[in-house]
Amino acid sequence: MNIQLQVLGEQLRAVAEEMGAALIRSAFSANIKERRDCSTALFDARGRMIAQAEHIPVHLGAMPDAVAAVAARGPQPGEVWVLNDPFAGGTHLPDVTMVSRTELGYAVSRAHHADVGAAEPGSMPAESRTLDEEGVVIPPTRLDDATLAGLIAQMRNPEERRGDFRAQLSAHHLAEQRVAELCARRGRDTVAAAMDELFAYSERVVRASLARLPDGRWEAEDVLEATDGDLTIRAAVTIAGDAIEIDFAGTSPQHAGNLNAPLAVARSASYFVVRCVTDPDLPASGGAFAPVGVRAPEGCLVNPLPPAAVAAGNVETSSRIVDVLFTALGHALDVPAQGQGTVNNVTLGNERFTYYETIGGGQGACPHADGPSGVHVAMSNTLSTPVEALELQYPLRVERYGLRPGSGGQGEHRGGDGVVRELRVLEPCRLSLLTERRATSPRGARGGGDGAPGRNRVNGRDVPAKVTLDLDAGDVVTIETPGGGGYGTG
Repeated sequence: MNIQLQVLGEQLRAVAEEMGAALIRSAFSANIKERRDCSTALFDARGRMIAQAEHIPVHLGAMPDAVAAVAARGPQPGEVWVLNDPFAGGTHLPDVTMVSRTELGYAVSRAHHADVGAAEPGSMPAESRTLDEEGVVIPPTRLDDATLAGLIAQMRNPEERRGDFRAQLSAHHLAEQRVAELCARRGRDTVAAAMDELFAYSERVVRASLARLPDGRWEAEDVLEATDGDLTIRAAVTIAGDAIEIDFAGTSPQHAGNLNAPLAVARSASYFVVRCVTDPDLPASGGAFAPVGVRAPEGCLVNPLPPAAVAAGNVETSSRIVDVLFTALGHALDVPAQGQGTVNNVTLGNERFTYYETIGGGQGACPHADGPSGVHVAMSNTLSTPVEALELQYPLRVERYGLRPGSGGQGEHRGGDGVVRELRVLEPCRLSLLTERRATSPRGARGGGDGAPGRNRVNGRDVPAKVTLDLDAGDVVTIETPGGGGYGTG
């Protein structure tokens, strides 16, 4: 890569990063402001991702579908479009995506809003069976003041919602300005040519990395812990020369509940794994996705048909896809042991407030090091809400927050430990939990021990991995997250 291309690539990535910084710093909710559950990127005029901020893998890999859905409707310069429909470019309903035109293509942001109008506060219900039960469904729609007001009127805590939507809009106004400045400084044709080459460069690097891996076909499967019985994710991974094909044939049919993952989410998880085993330090662009083919039968768990519910699919099923693909590749490559395999979704709220968080856990050990403890792994790249911010903004108190010693798997290299997080609610509210790895353990690798499964409790009593229930003032919710698997016999 020549010097001019490196400079232009960094300038484009800086625009994406500045978009994210503007969104985070001006957001109202802790979920975006503190946990940074949002992502930003720049696309070219052909709808190809060129530069992204280092944000949330499950958001970013699925963004091209959102751009394609908006581009098909002929957006004009100066317009901002909004969507969250998982069957029209979205992931799950709380992830609201905005797409706007820039001088050279599109700016995109995706942020998890703390409520989008479901019957359950926080819009992450454990028991939804259709998409409409999970909140307001937004097809690709041109966003103006009247549309924004109409959306906010259907959601809880309208002032917080308005603040987060306005923060997202500000990121798009900034992107339009920064791209125009870059074109004025460097020349529009030069920047457009650099976009083409950045996309091509990422593709060349990933293809070269794949070509160095052994050719072959490997299979693996794992289960999701649905309330009505385990669901299977099965995948076959084929490397042939400089391309990789991932086939989910044999995966369970789509679920009557909400563990369904839209195909864009399945692709996103697949892209993440391929990036990890090829060149994880490569500045990401859509070119890195080009050598990856993903197939899944229509109507299966990872390619559901509408109106399937998908709230947990975006977070929990995507995590299990990562586990399955790493397990398959582990037959030929030295890959880490499994990490916690869940993002431990906790939603608390009533008609006055909504609070959502995910909780870190143990990462799997790798051939050369122990796994890190208490981290957000795989498809999540969020932070934990600081105790001070949480207690200042919400009627909640953190009674305990620390590592869960001994939960990581044994081995030559130990898996990372999970955490214990204990929250006391100060007023009546609803609790929704969407968690995994409560009945099954994250697996060790090459003879390493499995990590400890997680555990959920309310007032000291065990509750299911997926549950929605009422809480009274003073009730205590305790989440013990899984540890990562160990590596080697030790």
